[in-house]
Amino acid sequence: MTTASDIGVPAPAGVATEPLPLFPPITPYRNGFLAVDPLHTLYWEECGNPEGEAVVFLHGGPGGGITPRHRQFFDPSHYRIVLFDQRGAGQSTPHGEVRENSTDLLVNDIERLREILGISSWLVFGGSWGSTLALAYGQHYPQRCTGFILRGIFLCTQAEIDWFMHGMGQFFPEAYAAFTAEAGREEGEGLLQAYAKQLFGADQAASLRAARSWSAYEGQCAFLHPNNEAVAELAEDSLSLSIGRLEAHYFLHAGFLEDGQLLANINRIRHLPALIVQGRYDMICPPSAAYQLHKAWPESRLVMVPDAGHSASEPGNTAALLEGTEAWRKRRAF
Repeated sequence: MTTASDIGVPAPAGVATEPLPLFPPITPYRNGFLAVDPLHTLYWEECGNPEGEAVVFLHGGPGGGITPRHRQFFDPSHYRIVLFDQRGAGQSTPHGEVRENSTDLLVNDIERLREILGISSWLVFGGSWGSTLALAYGQHYPQRCTGFILRGIFLCTQAEIDWFMHGMGQFFPEAYAAFTAEAGREEGEGLLQAYAKQLFGADQAASLRAARSWSAYEGQCAFLHPNNEAVAELAEDSLSLSIGRLEAHYFLHAGFLEDGQLLANINRIRHLPALIVQGRYDMICPPSAAYQLHKAWPESRLVMVPDAGHSASEPGNTAALLEGTEAWRKRRAF
């Protein structure tokens, strides 16, 4: 029998036309760099209320990095907001580095940051690849998590990776044609392998061209309505290089996860509250993954935003995420 809980909860009417506003821009009250091994050093920052309830923000990509806008999903008078750039992303160094870069290492980095900041437990907030990492972290350290707010679910299965590399082209054929043209594939060579050869090759100019092409393709597919400004931002050299290299690296290694691992281990965190926000027309991370996660975690709340794609900046997604952080602030429930 299918119940309303199985299907998911529609987003409140009007979220696209009357979205909750983001909280005002804020600056960190503390930031720094954390050397996690001889190669990698992570940038981190804290914003909001130093004595408040801790929340950790996990950015997407991999390779996307944090932005000042990410601080604005949380009431700064209540939350102690922790943000950081994952290995190879943003202000972390070395930029775009794929050596010593795996899911288990990122999970360990989150836990080390928590320990260094003296936080006993925290709300975990992550979208896209950040949802993957949030689930992996929670399943390793459930006792350190109070709850989850997840958006644009990516379980990092081979089917989802194949969809990104090929399936999105069914809906964005022009973008896919440009994406495949830039790959420079040899006969019989896979698209991901062809991009990896350029992204990780010695020719820096070719690597940058491939990274720009990869990021532009993703940006063109990420929004329900075209967002040329966001596509141009993704195509900037520094950001495109970290996104292209790190996403290809994690795709080549299937996210360093067993296929289906995150669903198979969901019982480790089923006792914790969770909000799942999913754009109905998300082409980067199709809604089927969010539905599968909710089916495996029926205690979670699934909000299908009827008029949104993948990006957290789309009005319906933004409103649902803000409603989530506010619901947690007021009653620690979704």
